[in-house]
Amino acid sequence: MEINIFTFITDNLQAAGAIGGYVSISIIGFALINYFAKVKYKTVANKIGPFWMHPIIGSLFGAIPGCGATIVIASLFKNRKISFGGLCASFISTLGEGSFVLLGASSEAEVVGNLKAYLIITFFGLIAGIIFGYLCDFFKFRANYENEIITNLEVQSSKDIQNTSTNLFIEVYGFYALMLMIVFLTPGSFMALWGGSIDAISVLTDYVSIGFTLTCIIYFFINKFTYKNHNCYIEHTTYKSTVFHSIIDIVMVVTYVFIGLLAANYLIDVVIGVDRFDKLMNSSEHIVVFLAALIAVTPGCGGMIAVAVAFITIPNFPIAALIAAAIATSGDGIFPLFASNRNDAIIVSAFGFFIALIVGYLALYLGI
Repeated sequence: MEINIFTFITDNLQAAGAIGGYVSISIIGFALINYFAKVKYKTVANKIGPFWMHPIIGSLFGAIPGCGATIVIASLFKNRKISFGGLCASFISTLGEGSFVLLGASSEAEVVGNLKAYLIITFFGLIAGIIFGYLCDFFKFRANYENEIITNLEVQSSKDIQNTSTNLFIEVYGFYALMLMIVFLTPGSFMALWGGSIDAISVLTDYVSIGFTLTCIIYFFINKFTYKNHNCYIEHTTYKSTVFHSIIDIVMVVTYVFIGLLAANYLIDVVIGVDRFDKLMNSSEHIVVFLAALIAVTPGCGGMIAVAVAFITIPNFPIAALIAAAIATSGDGIFPLFASNRNDAIIVSAFGFFIALIVGYLALYLGI
């Protein structure tokens, strides 16, 4: 199948920007909620609940959209405030930043279907997290609490002198440009939740969506490879730092969404063909479940985002595969855990992958 490369790329840029509009609202909103919650962080840490409640508490924390809650749980585990079962339960039930992709709305996704899928996988994650969290604590299946690596702050103590233009782009120009585009896209994102749109500015919205995605991609790569004056796990002590860290999450999500859309649509429309791909998806669901879990278990949110994008773009993508991916992913909470105890991080990831296959194939067997 022949395609117009320019049109193909701009269509995917626009689709990623449309999803990114709602993703931005969600990430910033939850980040600000977490910011106010962190005012009472020490109180929460000292009153996490009795030991027997830890798997339930961990699973409920993990079900909160985004990665903030799992990062908190990883910190609580490091300080011996929550059990290993509670830690596992949190990582099993989390969807990471993939939750915001499912909660987004665009021409690529039917809103009701996305919300239904989100509720289904959240339910499976909560139940699986609680059950296997209790099993972990009952059989005392854990590594040790000893920290293996010096804290991130110590590792970050020697920083390179920053390039002024890079700082200005990340902290000022790029930051405020993205905030302005988010504000512009917000009304349309809310309208899209009910299947509507603002016709008077629809063309302008498409251009802003494309610009938003392009800016996110540029910001993401500059932040990743050039800008070094930050630590992803420092306390969000002000409104500005909280929103700044949210922007870092947003550009990562939008960049991965665009890459996922580009790859998925090219694979379906050009390489395989829509009809043939439909037949492949219907005949190889067991393989899809395994691959989804394998992709999602990779550290961070990128794998889960890729699977979530596949779910909303690929016809007949099995929801069992989405469930497996949601359970396998540990989100960004795995990074502070790696920093404090690599053995526990590896065990949690391997355990999550194993549970993901069990629950994913169970869901497939039940016809979900």
